[in-house]
Amino acid sequence: MDIRKFTDTDINQIVSLFYETVHSVNKRDYSQEQLDAWAPKDEEMLKLDTWKDSLSHNVTYVAEIKDKIVGFSDITQCGHLDRLYIHKDFQGQGIAAALVNILEVEARGLGLIEIDTEASITAKPFFERQGYRVIQSQVVERKGVKLVNFKMVKYLLSSNGKF
Repeated sequence: MDIRKFTDTDINQIVSLFYETVHSVNKRDYSQEQLDAWAPKDEEMLKLDTWKDSLSHNVTYVAEIKDKIVGFSDITQCGHLDRLYIHKDFQGQGIAAALVNILEVEARGLGLIEIDTEASITAKPFFERQGYRVIQSQVVERKGVKLVNFKMVKYLLSSNGKF
Protein backbone atom coordinates (compact mmCIF):
# COMPACT_ATOMS: atom_id res chain seq x y z
CA MET A 1 0.00 0.00 0.00
CA ASP A 2 1.17 3.51 -0.81
CA ILE A 3 -0.08 6.61 0.99
CA ARG A 4 0.34 9.95 -0.72
CA LYS A 5 -1.08 13.46 -0.78
CA PHE A 6 -4.33 14.07 -2.65
CA THR A 7 -4.23 15.49 -6.18
CA ASP A 8 -7.17 16.91 -8.16
CA THR A 9 -7.09 13.92 -10.52
CA ASP A 10 -8.10 11.64 -7.60
CA ILE A 11 -11.54 13.18 -7.21
CA ASN A 12 -13.55 10.77 -9.43
CA GLN A 13 -12.22 7.68 -7.65
CA ILE A 14 -12.71 9.31 -4.24
CA VAL A 15 -16.34 10.29 -4.81
CA SER A 16 -17.10 6.86 -6.23
CA LEU A 17 -15.41 5.19 -3.23
CA PHE A 18 -17.46 7.36 -0.86
CA TYR A 19 -20.78 6.31 -2.41
CA GLU A 20 -19.88 2.62 -2.59
CA THR A 21 -18.60 2.57 0.99
CA VAL A 22 -21.57 4.36 2.55
CA HIS A 23 -24.10 2.23 0.68
CA SER A 24 -22.40 -1.09 1.47
CA VAL A 25 -20.40 -0.84 4.71
CA ASN A 26 -22.71 1.48 6.63
CA LYS A 27 -25.89 -0.43 5.78
CA ARG A 28 -25.41 -2.59 8.87
CA ASP A 29 -26.00 0.48 11.09
CA TYR A 30 -28.27 2.75 9.02
CA SER A 31 -31.51 2.28 7.07
CA GLN A 32 -31.68 2.63 3.29
CA GLU A 33 -33.49 5.95 3.75
CA GLN A 34 -30.63 7.20 5.94
CA LEU A 35 -27.98 6.00 3.47
CA ASP A 36 -29.78 7.74 0.60
CA ALA A 37 -29.85 10.99 2.61
CA TRP A 38 -26.18 10.66 3.61
CA ALA A 39 -24.94 9.83 0.13
CA PRO A 40 -27.64 10.82 -2.38
CA LYS A 41 -26.78 9.80 -5.92
CA ASP A 42 -28.29 13.00 -7.31
CA GLU A 43 -25.53 15.01 -5.57
CA GLU A 44 -22.63 13.09 -7.09
CA MET A 45 -21.77 15.76 -9.68
CA LEU A 46 -21.96 18.50 -7.05
CA LYS A 47 -19.63 16.51 -4.77
CA LEU A 48 -17.04 16.27 -7.56
CA ASP A 49 -16.70 20.07 -7.48
CA THR A 50 -17.19 20.84 -3.81
CA TRP A 51 -15.04 17.99 -2.55
CA LYS A 52 -12.22 18.74 -4.97
CA ASP A 53 -12.10 22.24 -3.52
CA SER A 54 -12.31 21.23 0.14
CA LEU A 55 -9.93 18.27 -0.18
CA SER A 56 -7.41 20.59 -1.86
CA HIS A 57 -7.63 23.09 1.01
CA ASN A 58 -7.47 20.46 3.75
CA VAL A 59 -4.57 18.15 4.55
CA THR A 60 -5.68 15.13 2.52
CA TYR A 61 -4.12 11.73 1.95
CA VAL A 62 -5.12 8.81 -0.23
CA ALA A 63 -4.14 5.17 0.11
CA GLU A 64 -3.49 3.20 -3.07
CA ILE A 65 -2.97 -0.43 -3.87
CA LYS A 66 -1.85 -1.17 -7.45
CA ASP A 67 -2.81 2.35 -8.59
CA LYS A 68 -6.35 2.01 -7.20
CA ILE A 69 -7.49 4.36 -4.45
CA VAL A 70 -8.63 2.18 -1.54
CA GLY A 71 -9.04 4.90 1.08
CA PHE A 72 -8.82 8.60 1.80
CA SER A 73 -8.96 10.96 4.74
CA ASP A 74 -8.64 14.68 5.37
CA ILE A 75 -8.24 17.12 8.23
CA THR A 76 -8.81 20.86 8.34
CA GLN A 77 -6.11 23.31 9.42
CA CYS A 78 -8.04 23.64 12.70
CA GLY A 79 -7.95 19.92 13.48
CA HIS A 80 -11.33 18.62 12.33
CA LEU A 81 -10.97 15.16 10.78
CA ASP A 82 -13.62 15.63 8.13
CA ARG A 83 -13.68 12.44 6.06
CA LEU A 84 -12.29 8.92 6.43
CA TYR A 85 -13.52 6.30 4.00
CA ILE A 86 -12.05 2.93 3.11
CA HIS A 87 -13.16 0.94 0.05
CA LYS A 88 -15.69 -1.75 0.91
CA ASP A 89 -13.35 -4.51 -0.33
CA PHE A 90 -10.38 -3.29 1.76
CA GLN A 91 -11.94 -2.96 5.23
CA GLY A 92 -10.02 -4.25 8.25
CA GLN A 93 -6.56 -4.14 6.66
CA GLY A 94 -5.07 -1.25 8.64
CA ILE A 95 -5.63 1.35 5.91
CA ALA A 96 -7.80 3.63 8.07
CA ALA A 97 -5.30 3.46 10.95
CA ALA A 98 -2.43 4.32 8.62
CA LEU A 99 -4.31 7.33 7.21
CA VAL A 100 -5.32 8.59 10.67
CA ASN A 101 -1.75 8.19 11.95
CA ILE A 102 -0.44 10.36 9.12
CA LEU A 103 -3.09 13.00 9.78
CA GLU A 104 -2.16 13.02 13.47
CA VAL A 105 1.50 13.63 12.57
CA GLU A 106 0.40 16.48 10.30
CA ALA A 107 -1.79 17.91 13.08
CA ARG A 108 1.13 17.90 15.51
CA GLY A 109 3.22 19.63 12.84
CA LEU A 110 0.56 22.35 12.68
CA GLY A 111 0.86 22.77 16.46
CA LEU A 112 -2.61 21.34 17.14
CA ILE A 113 -3.28 19.77 20.51
CA GLU A 114 -6.44 17.88 19.55
CA ILE A 115 -8.34 16.40 16.65
CA ASP A 116 -12.12 16.17 16.58
CA THR A 117 -14.38 14.24 14.27
CA GLU A 118 -17.99 13.22 13.81
CA ALA A 119 -18.00 9.44 13.59
CA SER A 120 -20.79 7.30 12.27
CA ILE A 121 -22.16 4.42 14.33
CA THR A 122 -20.07 2.18 12.06
CA ALA A 123 -16.82 4.13 12.55
CA LYS A 124 -17.14 4.79 16.30
CA PRO A 125 -15.40 1.54 17.44
CA PHE A 126 -12.50 2.22 15.06
CA PHE A 127 -11.98 5.72 16.43
CA GLU A 128 -12.20 4.44 20.00
CA ARG A 129 -9.39 1.95 19.22
CA GLN A 130 -7.34 4.90 17.92
CA GLY A 131 -7.69 6.74 21.24
CA TYR A 132 -10.62 9.03 20.42
CA ARG A 133 -13.32 9.46 23.02
CA VAL A 134 -16.97 10.30 22.63
CA ILE A 135 -17.86 13.84 23.66
CA GLN A 136 -21.53 13.46 22.77
CA SER A 137 -23.98 11.49 20.73
CA GLN A 138 -25.83 13.68 18.27
CA VAL A 139 -28.57 13.52 15.69
CA VAL A 140 -27.90 15.28 12.41
CA GLU A 141 -30.49 15.88 9.76
CA ARG A 142 -29.87 15.43 6.06
CA LYS A 143 -32.64 15.95 3.53
CA GLY A 144 -35.17 15.70 6.34
CA VAL A 145 -33.79 12.35 7.56
CA LYS A 146 -32.24 11.94 11.01
CA LEU A 147 -28.91 10.15 11.44
CA VAL A 148 -27.09 9.39 14.68
CA ASN A 149 -23.37 10.05 14.91
CA PHE A 150 -20.81 10.83 17.58
CA LYS A 151 -18.71 13.91 18.22
CA MET A 152 -15.32 12.50 19.23
CA VAL A 153 -11.98 14.00 20.19
CA LYS A 154 -8.38 12.87 20.63
CA TYR A 155 -5.82 14.89 22.52
CA LEU A 156 -2.40 14.80 20.92
CA LEU A 157 0.84 14.55 22.79
CA SER A 158 3.70 16.73 21.59
CA SER A 159 7.14 15.27 20.91
CA ASN A 160 8.14 15.99 24.54
CA GLY A 161 5.21 13.91 25.83
CA LYS A 162 3.08 16.86 26.99
CA PHE A 163 -0.29 18.03 25.75
